[in-house]
Formats: sequence, structure tokens, C-alpha cells
Amino acid sequence: MGDYAGQRAVVLGGSIAGVLAARVLAERYREVLVVDRDTVVGVHEARRGTPHTQHAHSLHGRGQLVLEELFPGLTEELSAAGVPVGDLGEMRWYFNGRKLAPARTGLTSVTAPRPFLEGSVRARVAALPTVTFMEGHDIVGLLTSPGKDRVTGVKVQNRALGSDERELTADLVVDATGRGSRTPAWLDRLGYRRPEEDRVSVGLAYTSRTFRTRPEWFEGVQSINPVASPAHPRGAFFGQVGRDVCILSLTGLLGDHPPTDPEGYLEFARSLPIPEIYEAVVDGEALTDPVTFRFPASVRRRYERLTRFPAGLLLLGDSVCSFNPVYGQGMSVAALEAITLRDHLQCDGGAIDPAAYLRDIARIVDVPWEISAGGDLDFPGVEGKRTPKVRVGNSFIARVQYAATKNPEVTDAYLRIAGLMDPPTALMRPGMVAKVLRHAVRRPAPGPAVHAAPVERRDGTRRAA
Repeated sequence: MGDYAGQRAVVLGGSIAGVLAARVLAERYREVLVVDRDTVVGVHEARRGTPHTQHAHSLHGRGQLVLEELFPGLTEELSAAGVPVGDLGEMRWYFNGRKLAPARTGLTSVTAPRPFLEGSVRARVAALPTVTFMEGHDIVGLLTSPGKDRVTGVKVQNRALGSDERELTADLVVDATGRGSRTPAWLDRLGYRRPEEDRVSVGLAYTSRTFRTRPEWFEGVQSINPVASPAHPRGAFFGQVGRDVCILSLTGLLGDHPPTDPEGYLEFARSLPIPEIYEAVVDGEALTDPVTFRFPASVRRRYERLTRFPAGLLLLGDSVCSFNPVYGQGMSVAALEAITLRDHLQCDGGAIDPAAYLRDIARIVDVPWEISAGGDLDFPGVEGKRTPKVRVGNSFIARVQYAATKNPEVTDAYLRIAGLMDPPTALMRPGMVAKVLRHAVRRPAPGPAVHAAPVERRDGTRRAA
């Protein structure tokens, strides 16, 4: 076998996490099969199995660096195709109704439409000679050894009418099927415990629409992002995604969901704490109808706490932890997990200890989970356990966000954490604490909302207040 860890690896799921897993597995396996129920290769549009991809996404900070490592030249390729690429700190960020001071962070942010980014990455993986995509196949279940201590493959079925089940033997199976992963149920059937789950219920919905960009809307910035806060719980991501196309994704928590009818959508935009987004799109040229996506809760499955786990099975991406998407962490975390998978494949001849791997994945998840789940618990209506650490952390982050409106060095430090470049403890360095407390000894009151006035449209009608 030479340097190969095995003959065949099977990846379940062809979205970004699965494609990244296939990329690193192709270095150590003679054959890698990627199984997905949809047609995925050559697809650059949202598909039925990934409705969330119709909404605003960005790849920035650590995630962008990892993808560039795995796919050299990808960022340049995307930029040449018209995808906006810029500095994360030079976007227009609003927290608690206040604008952060712009900062040159050196962190690249790629605001590609998610299906286009996935399609570009998938095309590179599909071109690898050892990788094959099995499209249009349902995943029926796992194959195991007689003692059920090892997963030896999967059973799949072509979705074409009348097709029979097919068994795919494998040395390794990687579940990258996302938050709907059936691994907990499979473990239960095999006599293992299901993982414990941490859940933070947010009742989030995105409603998004694309528009023809006008140069005056962005004034040289990549996006305008009023992030939801307890005082201003309606948020938005308004950003350029192509040479003359932009997307407006409106966000609402705890059942306060942005409507999908055009009038209600615009009225929700007018209720944002800053006026410029509504004033831009109220008379803009819409390219698509509003579409919505609901995200009930962030869910973390604690596989690392299991005392027994079958060999030959691993997980990656949202199958392990599904984050509130407003924090923009999912793709970056999947990229870091793929690098962890690569590291484990390079040890002990590629024979991976699932327990050690799952512990390392948990360490990757710890920081982004602390950021997103902890931040969500600052909203009084969000269900979840509020430890003293969470309460103190949210109080301090509110001070950091206020100080960042005054000092670009604080903006830089804060966004490096949001981009998963530095741990949250970096904000506790004495020099940074001094900068924060210079502007906010106590938790500051939120900034006032400045709602847009109804705007007269070209057809002479006005929006009602």
C-alpha cells in the first residue's frame, strides 16, 4: 500500500464540509467516494438539499487561510470571477446601534454566494483522480463488523425508481451530512450511547433578496452589517456578492421573522437601527423574490464524551456542531476540522483513533461555540444555561464593542477573535483591557436606533410609517 492509509474512504455529504474532508482523504486513500442525494458537481446555484445557501455568507479570517492552503490560488480565482474580496475590518460593522471604527486587520473576507464558493471548491476536488462523486444516492445505513465495533462501509440506494440497495465497503466513513446527521440514531441501533447535546434555542430566520448594485450604496465598502443585539434584535447583512449584484439578508430572532412579501420585507428593513440599507433598496432593482430560511437552535453533539465509539467512523462539520449562522463560523470551523483530519491521517500510518480525533474536534469547536452560544444568551428570550462566565463575558464584550467604535485597535482585536485567529482571552491582555476600560468602565447603554423615513418611490407612492 505504500504511503496509503487504506483502499477506500467514503464521505457522506457533498457540501463544503464533505468536500473538504474528501480533499484531505485523497492524500491518503487510493479511492474516495463522496455520496450525496443531489446532483452537486458543476452546480453553482442553491439546491434543494442546502436551502441555507441562498442567504448571505462570507469566508474570512482563519477559514480563508485554510482554504487557500488546501486550494492554492482559490482566492485569486474567485476574485477574477467577480467575487468581492476585501479586509474584514474595512466593512461597515454596527453593534448595539453604533458603527465600529474601521481597521486594517489583514484578514481577508470573501463574500462569494455560498453555492458559487462551494461549486468552485467542489470542482477542484472532483478533478482529483482518486475522488468520485456518487450523486443522486440516498444513504440507507452503516455496514459493521460482526461485533459492531467497527464500521466497514455504508449501504446506499440510487434515487432512480426501482433501484436496489448497494453496499460500499470502506476502511473509513466520514459523516459530513450536517445538522440532520443520523449518526446518533445509528449508534443507538448498534448498541452505543447517543451523544449528549448542548442546545441554544434562538428561533432565527433569514429572509434574503438580491438586488442590482448601485455604486453609491456601498461607497467603497464590501458590506454593511448591523448585527442584532438585545436592544436592536433585528439585524441585516447587506453586501456585494458579484460585480453588479448584492444581497440583503434580514435576520430576526425568537419568532420575529422577516416577511417574504415584498412590502413586509421592505418595512422590516426600515425598522433596522440604521437607515442606509432601507434607503438603498426601497427603490432598487430586485433580482429575486424574498426567500426565507429558519434556524431553530444551535446544537452541539458531545461525541468527545462518549466512552465507546466504533472504529472506522468519524464526523465533521455541522454533524458535530451547528452554529447560529449570523456569526459566520460554520465554513471556517469545517476547514479547521479538515486540517485536524489531515493531521490524524499523518500519524500511526493513518490508523485514526476515533476518541482522540473527536477530542481534538471538540477543542476546535470550543472557542466558536463560546462566542456564538454565549453571545446568543445575551438575549433575554433565548433559552439556555447562563453561567457566571457567560454573564461576565457578555458584559465585557459589550464594553469591547463600544470601545471599538472609538479605537480601531480594539476593532482589530475584536475581529481577529470573530475571524477565529485569536482566542477570546486575547481581549484580556492588560494593554487591551486598558484600551477598553478607557472608553467603557461600565456596560454602556445601547446606541439609539435611527429608523429610515418612508421614501417616495419613482412611481410616486410612499411607504407607510
